[in-house]
Amino acid sequence: MKILVLGATGATGQLIVRDAAASGHSVVALVRAKARSDLPGAELIEGDVRDEETLSRASDGCDAVVSSLGTGMGFREVDLLTVATRALVVAMTRTDVRRLICISALGVGDSRGHGGFIFDRLFQPLLLGPAYKDKDRQEATIRASSLDWVVVRPAMLTNDPPRGRVRTTTDLAGVNGGKIARADVAQFVVEQLTADTWLRRTPVILW
Repeated sequence: MKILVLGATGATGQLIVRDAAASGHSVVALVRAKARSDLPGAELIEGDVRDEETLSRASDGCDAVVSSLGTGMGFREVDLLTVATRALVVAMTRTDVRRLICISALGVGDSRGHGGFIFDRLFQPLLLGPAYKDKDRQEATIRASSLDWVVVRPAMLTNDPPRGRVRTTTDLAGVNGGKIARADVAQFVVEQLTADTWLRRTPVILW
């Protein structure tokens, strides 16, 4: 399978590229600058993730797209995920690429209020409000599309070694925060390229 990875230079994106290549997939990574990117096993295409033409060129001939795009903490309004995802849906429809695996987060959409007391009452509203609004809009755009999508909502990401097993659920009863290694998220995302278990669903994954 040939896949396009957005956000490939990020901490989780790099692991997705590595695992996808190790699983035998052909990987294309859309990056801001080739000269600053080191992604063994990936074909690099330089460009802006918000540009429809660039996304069309990068996704042409691919079988799936993985988005691990993210934005940082802060008080200023952000719209990177919203703009990029709207452009991506158009580009994928144009190039007839059906499958989209997108990394979102626990606390987005109907998982809001399940991040744990400190996260829900302090961290998310004070430091992540604009970023999570952007993620909300991103998810809404994906849901409204006709694509074959999976929106993955990991708990708090860590750089711990992978455990190789995760709890995956769309039943939020009893979910109250948690964490998961980026390496386990990457492996789960790569598995969704060829599995239909969570198609058009928003699984939360955590340890």
